[in-house]
Amino acid sequence: MAKCSTFDGLIQAPKSRKLRVDFEGGDICANAGVLLLGGVDQRLGVTKAVAHVVAQHDPRDPRFTTHDVRPMVAQRILAIACGHEDLNDHARLCHDPLLQSTCGRDEALASPSTLCRAEQWACREMNAGLSTLLVETFIKNQKAPPKSLMLDFDATDAILHGRQEGRFFNGYYGHYCYLPLYVFCGGEILVAHLRPSNIDGARHAWAILALLVKRLRKAWPGVTIIFRGDSGFCRHRMLTWCESHDVQYIVGIARNPVLEALTEGLSAAAKTAFEATGQNQRMYGETRYAAQTWSCQRRVIHKAEHNTLGENNRYVVTNLEGGAEGLYKDVYCARGDMENRIKEQQLDLFAERASAHLFAANQLRLLLSAFAYVLMERLRSLALCGTVFARAQCGTLRLHLLKVAAVIRRNTRSLHVSLCSSYPYAAAFTEIARRVILLA
Repeated sequence: MAKCSTFDGLIQAPKSRKLRVDFEGGDICANAGVLLLGGVDQRLGVTKAVAHVVAQHDPRDPRFTTHDVRPMVAQRILAIACGHEDLNDHARLCHDPLLQSTCGRDEALASPSTLCRAEQWACREMNAGLSTLLVETFIKNQKAPPKSLMLDFDATDAILHGRQEGRFFNGYYGHYCYLPLYVFCGGEILVAHLRPSNIDGARHAWAILALLVKRLRKAWPGVTIIFRGDSGFCRHRMLTWCESHDVQYIVGIARNPVLEALTEGLSAAAKTAFEATGQNQRMYGETRYAAQTWSCQRRVIHKAEHNTLGENNRYVVTNLEGGAEGLYKDVYCARGDMENRIKEQQLDLFAERASAHLFAANQLRLLLSAFAYVLMERLRSLALCGTVFARAQCGTLRLHLLKVAAVIRRNTRSLHVSLCSSYPYAAAFTEIARRVILLA
């Protein structure tokens, strides 16, 4: 690797010392915490399973292949988790000895051009296989058959800056984008499905819900499944399907004049109480309502809120049993945590980095980001309980656990990793590493 120029005099060093800065430190890794993710991966076999699916679509002649699929997949997923979303970063990362060892190689990893060509292998069959693997990984992660599963559906935007295949302008978001659909169950991801943005936000959700219910009930026949989403997923066909397949639901519904007329008494009471006390008021009630396209009336929960900004009514349609206030506050509002998971996916793990031209390649990128999230979530669930990082999001975990400096000494007999002596979380890192080692 070519030597870089020095930066003498960048700051004034104390005691009149001369400062010299260069890139000649040798094998020093800035992502030594990748050892933790690598340990989780080797014990759970996440990247190995992903590589098995990808390898089925590898068009290369094995006689002339330098880089096997397994190290390439691990290299890409672990680099995403460590904060390297660009393939260009691998021009230097491929020489990182610790990343090489974590990926199972002793020599240089794949170059950016090799990884870019691998993305072009993506096709509908490969992405379908990886999507299935994501669900199977979720099922495998459950230690005991769950009694109930809350499936959170939500869509978001992935901004596009080029002329990618399937690129459309979305009026709601106000820019060119894709419209990925996510499904989470608690903190675990089940679906990361890329869609063009010129469609209804609920498109494909019905089919995905049906497939999920079928697979989850095959794994756990007696499980209760609850579908939860915002008003963008309030579609008569989906609700009817849920009712006919014993799936419970709690879904937002947009306010309209009919609903407001049915609930005007509660709204008026909230307004009167606010004017009398000056305190923000929230009152809960319910009614029976049927839109013109519905074949039956359904239970609608109403939150009547009045504050200094005026009236703020919200509505939720559900077939769950329980009090209106409890269902709204404790069940429906809890879906807000899924939005935090999407932010982790989009912002911390670069799921919106849809820089490839082909739509299938961008779907592959989204899925690789999803599997990076699987590793981070498994690390958090299995090894961080009781530590200061137990509830930390992916960006915080990367900053404090993965971005650790270390000197690497590697020879034919050993790999010696010397972590930074001034690392402030050395005790926590040691305990987490011990827990990873003990994983089955």
